[in-house]
Amino acid sequence: MNFLLILLSLIYTPEAEPVDSIMLGNIDVVESTKLNDEEKGNYSSTHLGRADLEYRHITSLKEATSVAPNFYQADYGSSMTSSIYVRGFGSRIDQPVVGLNIDGMPILNKNNYDFEFFDIASLQIIRGAQSTLFGRNTSGGTINIKTLSPLVFQGKRLLLEYGNENALRIKASHYGKPNDRFGWGVSLHYSHKDGFFMNRERGEKCDGGDNMGIRLRLQWLTAENWSFDNTLSFGYTDEGGYAYRRYDAVTGTLAPVAYNDACTYRRFNITEAFTAKRYYKDFTMVSTTGFNFTNDRMRMDNDFTPLDYFSMGQYQKEHSITQEIVVKSSQEKTFKWLGGISAFYKRQSLDAPVFFKQDGIKKLILDNANEMLFDNAPGYSLAFGETSFPIEDKFTIPAYGFALFGEAGYSIGDFDIKAGLRIDYEYSSMDYNSYAELHYKYLEASNEYKYLKSVFKGDNSTDAIELLPHIALSYRHAAGNTYISVARGFKAGGFNTQLFSDILRNKLTIDIWDDMYNRPSTWKDDGAISTVYKPETSWNYEIGTHLSPLADGSLQISAALFFIDCHDQQLTIHPKGATGRMMSNAGHSQSYGGEVSISYTIGDITVEGAYGYTHATFKKFVDGDKNYRGNNLPYAPRETVSANLCYNIPVPRSFANFLKLNIGWNGVGRIYWNEANTLTQAFYGLLSASLTWEKGHFGASLWGKNLLDEEYNTFYFQSIGNNFFSRGKPLQAGISLHLNL
Repeated sequence: MNFLLILLSLIYTPEAEPVDSIMLGNIDVVESTKLNDEEKGNYSSTHLGRADLEYRHITSLKEATSVAPNFYQADYGSSMTSSIYVRGFGSRIDQPVVGLNIDGMPILNKNNYDFEFFDIASLQIIRGAQSTLFGRNTSGGTINIKTLSPLVFQGKRLLLEYGNENALRIKASHYGKPNDRFGWGVSLHYSHKDGFFMNRERGEKCDGGDNMGIRLRLQWLTAENWSFDNTLSFGYTDEGGYAYRRYDAVTGTLAPVAYNDACTYRRFNITEAFTAKRYYKDFTMVSTTGFNFTNDRMRMDNDFTPLDYFSMGQYQKEHSITQEIVVKSSQEKTFKWLGGISAFYKRQSLDAPVFFKQDGIKKLILDNANEMLFDNAPGYSLAFGETSFPIEDKFTIPAYGFALFGEAGYSIGDFDIKAGLRIDYEYSSMDYNSYAELHYKYLEASNEYKYLKSVFKGDNSTDAIELLPHIALSYRHAAGNTYISVARGFKAGGFNTQLFSDILRNKLTIDIWDDMYNRPSTWKDDGAISTVYKPETSWNYEIGTHLSPLADGSLQISAALFFIDCHDQQLTIHPKGATGRMMSNAGHSQSYGGEVSISYTIGDITVEGAYGYTHATFKKFVDGDKNYRGNNLPYAPRETVSANLCYNIPVPRSFANFLKLNIGWNGVGRIYWNEANTLTQAFYGLLSASLTWEKGHFGASLWGKNLLDEEYNTFYFQSIGNNFFSRGKPLQAGISLHLNL
């Protein structure tokens, strides 16, 4: 395994320092390959350890919203829609604006971003472009997650939890270290929820579900300055979702959830990450090999009404392989450097059928066709033999890319300067086959139905080469450091697969017309609806500081100001006359703002706060006859606020090892829901709290979220001319019992 690293170490083998002279504490097999997760460097970051996550009851990335300033991951209705917004930028579909790395392995498909946290050692959210080191889709930042290491923690852990709406969570794990050089751990979890939102039309809750996961981690330090780390995990999700409510723009009211087709999402994924490190006196070589398999199935009532318009399926299988080799100098040197190569390959097989039903056939196809007939052949009308039929959309989308990157830093007195460059190339292609089969007749011309098959088939490709520089200057002083940085970000392009059913629907009407006159096809793809969208690039300018002004380190302050200039911003839009959505390059956008995080500990009390402000607007975006210049970017909040108090309540040791009270409040808003800025979500705040008692090996926690039962919207979209909103989750409360041995 990791043959490339082993081969390189054999080709270049400087004298390795004898293993006996290297302290185990200096060989940190859980350290970050590129960034120190607790380093106060030349970037903005938020770090949450295992205790922070557990006491705050943060069980997924969505619940870290606002804890990291200017970071927002909304709950759009299911674990599939894992959209993240940072400093004004993000995307609802396709490519994410931030990268996710779990134990050093990049997760390429954002469908896998929303998962249940269990035995997470740390969560680091870095804001600002990180493309020089991390590559594609990190123009807004990087999220680094580390799972619990068996070389750091040994023992057994068990958690049982129950909450309102029959929410159940079970977690169990064991970590062992037979000797100082080998550790292993296995952990599993299962959770269930009935859901919060009732679908009035179906008479059932629509957002319940189950998910489970297993993780096996092995770590080994050899006697020859090697370390190996392998993480294998399996995950399964089976859930409902999409509690979308129709909005009446005239009265300003939301109707209850009421749609007739079931909405479901199922996902099975396998992740394998293998890291090999070779330690030398002056540098370390690291190779990380990753494999991911995702098989997910989504079914959705696309019109979200009780009528039989149409529903949609999306069934995909994706295999991805990533490989990265990094050579990193010792951090104790005045001159520090890092260099590496990376490559990826992924292949996606996607079936996305759209099932047109009786109301959809009439209103979206027949009415348009008969209007054409009325103008050209008065007295004729069209009828279908089917009351429902699918438009099949099948895609095969392979993609690959490779990159060379390097970064060097030099210290001169109290100044540190760092510069880096990445050369990134990416290629992607798409084979598509869309077709529909049906029987039709002209009522005034024939009493027999004629068979027709309409096909839209072909291929397309896109590629890009990007130069991604980064430079930063940092000044170290008695209270901390101050830095200024400039970096270029890159977000990959792709294909608008969700529009092919609309293209074929239009072609079907013309094919029927041509068949009526027994003539060759007159349909032409005029390119009015683009099936390809370009990469998004940005320049990110930032000045910030990390301060620890008190001698005892009890007060920590981080602050930053930023300006982002973005070209070809990828924006989700609904083309006129289309039932699907597409990604469009918006032209030119800019974002500026600031953020501050503060932590202060006095005695048994720790107070933490974070505030982020973003002003993100279009500088150039014309959609049809509408010019949105100066309007706010949709879906990203203007402000995020977080406040948290943790109090270790003094109690007798006979009663508890500790009794910890945690109270948090997170606020988000204002959010603009469309490019026209005519619909908004006002600022709202959610109160949470937990009380944790622990005695010996046993513990219990009472917890609650959205304790004031705040009503707020998390998502907005349009479908066939109707407006819909998704409500945020109401009050949640429960009790957790845990055992640590």
